[in-house]
Amino acid sequence: MIEKRDHGGGIDAAIAAYGGDRAGWLDLSTGINPVPYPMPDLPHDAWTALPDEAAFDRLYALARRFWNVPEQAAILGATGASAIIAAMPRVIPMGEVCIPGPTYNEHGAAFTASGWGLGQDPSHALVAVHPNNPDGHIWQASDLDAPYTIIDESFCDIMPDQSLIHLAANPGTVVLKSFGKFWGLAGLRLGFAIGDPAIIAKLRDLLGPWQVSGPALAIGAEALADPAWADETRLRLASDADRLDRMVTQTGAALIGGTPLFRLYQVADAPALQTQLAKSHVWSRTFPYAPDWLRLGLPAPDRWAQLEATL
Repeated sequence: MIEKRDHGGGIDAAIAAYGGDRAGWLDLSTGINPVPYPMPDLPHDAWTALPDEAAFDRLYALARRFWNVPEQAAILGATGASAIIAAMPRVIPMGEVCIPGPTYNEHGAAFTASGWGLGQDPSHALVAVHPNNPDGHIWQASDLDAPYTIIDESFCDIMPDQSLIHLAANPGTVVLKSFGKFWGLAGLRLGFAIGDPAIIAKLRDLLGPWQVSGPALAIGAEALADPAWADETRLRLASDADRLDRMVTQTGAALIGGTPLFRLYQVADAPALQTQLAKSHVWSRTFPYAPDWLRLGLPAPDRWAQLEATL
């Protein structure tokens, strides 16, 4: 039996333990933007026809412009960054991979499942989550010189000035992008691999044709063509993160990391605090390796009062 990996979410289990219904729960256990990109009107054939090359080409052209992708780098869309993470160990030469942590555990799980060894030596392969989840650590380009380097920028669209997308021009390098976090569209399942054309070609062969749905192609293109929404969203997220910090630190918690999409606090007893919050139907994130860490995402605009009353 495969051990269940530690993630945010799990509202169904919280409801079973503490009662209530999904609508009444405030889920702050993830780092998903609570104000998602508004759904555009979709053409009928987005649902009824197989995705064609023109739709992929449009999406990729807009992605290149939005992320300032180097001309030398190839780009591939997939059903979420998680699909790419699971496939990456199978498209680069096997060896030992260094995944500095604590960090998002799907990377380590994917490499382990593919027979790789995990170690501290980055002389062959390195995975850098940038900014890191859960502490928000920012990597520097000078630290990323492994022959095979995977840079997970799933949370980096909140801080585009920190992006390392220029490294996607380097041989052996792949940068990952996610549509679920910044755009708040986790259910859309859209992610991108950007980098070494040889690696991207192997990914394309592995993932097969039509690896992005018609609706995801259309919605992703609309969102990437709307930089004004992105700029406004970054300002709102920064303001809301400050508001959350003021609210939580007044309870005695200490801010120790995070990004504008999630905040990491040090508390006396995180599991006990999670239970206390859950009794008021507020769900948070704890970490089995750090019993004094509590991570909170941002409430939707109409849910701040519930969190304030709970705290």
